[in-house]
Amino acid sequence: MAGTLNKVMLIGNLGDEVKMHYFDDKNCVGRFPLATSESYVSKQTNERITNTEWHNIVVRNKAAEICEKYLTKGDKVYIEGRIKTRKWTDDKGMERYSTEIQCDEFTFLTPKSDQQPQQSQKPNTSDSNSQKPQSAPTNAEPEGDDDLPF
Repeated sequence: MAGTLNKVMLIGNLGDEVKMHYFDDKNCVGRFPLATSESYVSKQTNERITNTEWHNIVVRNKAAEICEKYLTKGDKVYIEGRIKTRKWTDDKGMERYSTEIQCDEFTFLTPKSDQQPQQSQKPNTSDSNSQKPQSAPTNAEPEGDDDLPF
């Protein structure tokens, strides 16, 4: 294969509210943690084990403002984007690294009736939404099989 691919698709629940940062040139960035979980039954103990992975999601400009307006902690969302690792210097002068998901597309999956503010302007950031799940159970633990369309 001659090319490379950096693509991430996640379905998870917001771990906190969207935090916004505005810049002087009218641009903005929204950040929020997203939890994805997998569960299985242990063959030794016959108990259900759930592992949760946390992802740092970054969304920009108009998409960030839409996320801030309509997403709240606990909401289920489909995120599509790419992995990016940033290098930065902390307050003590130490070099640090952060791995983030740069969000290109998203679809809200929490039903409108489960949200406080009405989602009258649900974003449609892709024409291929018919291939993505449009609704999902509101529990954080997936049952045996996942609900991905492939």
